[in-house]
Amino acid sequence: MAKHDTDLSALFQALADPTRRAILARLAEGPAAVSDLARPTGLRLPTVMRHLEVLEQAGLIDSSKDGRVRSCALVPQALAPLRSWLEEQRILWEGRLDRLEDYVMQVMKEQGQ
Repeated sequence: MAKHDTDLSALFQALADPTRRAILARLAEGPAAVSDLARPTGLRLPTVMRHLEVLEQAGLIDSSKDGRVRSCALVPQALAPLRSWLEEQRILWEGRLDRLEDYVMQVMKEQGQ
């Protein structure tokens, strides 16, 4: 197993939930207060806080507190292990599909003769 499997598992777990993906999409536009992140979800604040905790534990967001306002910001570099893994998978599957295509073309050519 790769050294970063745990990181990947945490990233995939964090990204598995549509609410967390929506929060990340909002944070891609810039930092936001927790109350602003909670508003469009229709969820109660404690539930949103649990989602934010999962995102923060995965390293996808940072949070800070200024007075009574807690804000969150996206950590884009946290997606690097995921991007690397996906690129490895893309290369692997493209190679497999290329070999399959070569095989199918060879079989078709042999059947045509």
